[in-house]
Amino acid sequence: MIDRVYKDIPTPCYVMEEEKLRKNLSLIESVAIRANVEIILAFKAFALWKAFPIFREYIHHTTASSRYEAMLAFQEFGSKAHTYSPAYTEEDFPTILECSSHITFNSFSQLEKYFSLVREFNKSHEPVSCGVRVNPEYSEVEVELYNPCAPGTRFGIRAVDMPDVLPEGIEGFHCHCHCESSSYELERSLAHLEEKFSKWFPQLKWLNLGGGHLMTRSDYDVDHLVRVLNGLHERYPNLHIILEPGSAFAWQTGPLVANVVDVVTSSGIRTAVLNVSFTCHMPDCLEMPYQPKVRGAETLEPDAVKTALPEDHVYRLGGNSCLSGDYMGSWKFDHELQVGEQIILEDMIHYTTVKTNMFNGISHPSIGILHTDGTFELYRKFTYEDYKNRMC
Repeated sequence: MIDRVYKDIPTPCYVMEEEKLRKNLSLIESVAIRANVEIILAFKAFALWKAFPIFREYIHHTTASSRYEAMLAFQEFGSKAHTYSPAYTEEDFPTILECSSHITFNSFSQLEKYFSLVREFNKSHEPVSCGVRVNPEYSEVEVELYNPCAPGTRFGIRAVDMPDVLPEGIEGFHCHCHCESSSYELERSLAHLEEKFSKWFPQLKWLNLGGGHLMTRSDYDVDHLVRVLNGLHERYPNLHIILEPGSAFAWQTGPLVANVVDVVTSSGIRTAVLNVSFTCHMPDCLEMPYQPKVRGAETLEPDAVKTALPEDHVYRLGGNSCLSGDYMGSWKFDHELQVGEQIILEDMIHYTTVKTNMFNGISHPSIGILHTDGTFELYRKFTYEDYKNRMC
């Protein structure tokens, strides 16, 4: 069955819906105003630069984690980036300096190595504000792959390793300990952050609370978030508070539209093979892991397909790469799937579009936007030349 909204869109294609995007942006803008904070876009989750004109109606800055992201902020978003990297290189740092308004160092050794360049740069340019990343040694993120405060983490400086007086040039702290988290997790993590690091706050101008604040999720308590942030302002009025979510901006703003290419059965398990790949186009599904929603289908326990009867219409979905594990399941449909049928994988704009790869020479899905007036604009269609140019 073909969804009428997407019937004329060539597949596979990531389809961002402008109306849903603007709804998220409006909510984020309202939080920034009500809580007197700065909320900026993290490119690690969303970097479709052709959509930046829409973003600029609501926010003014972005956050980068590399030279290329900093360049994208400066050249395409039109403002300098708030940049953090676990380790800057001598090759990259001069460009990062040119393209950044804020630079956060992961360690004092990195600060010591590069701050003389910042000091010299600031003599003749708009000053770049420097900070260090701190580790509150607390996070409620359960999946270790995404837990930035796991024991032995390479991210940030612990309180026990901080000097009483901060080194020259440090104007801010950056702290990141969330992943698709609630305002209540933020409240609890702030208690740990303040307990360990608040004695240095009078020496600072800004505090960056990182990403993972999923304020656009339907069950997120936005009013509580505003109260938490306003309480932080009351305790530390000298601090400019910054949040840099990624997922929240593009959360549930559009699907990945695919088609069934074949249906194969083995040991009683039916797999609908698609013209997209989980490992190439939806890697977080396998890494996290999580089973995405499919429009018009019921999401079942992953192993349900092993005991389902043919008349149950239960299928795995398989990717089109040769990786054995490029599949997920199980979903129950209300009919028998047919070759050529459209499959709509929900909420596939954040992270997926920045993490795709061309393993097996499989092309990226196209990328486009469904405008509020119902017209579709194709941002990009990928070709053999895109694959060829990546290989050398």
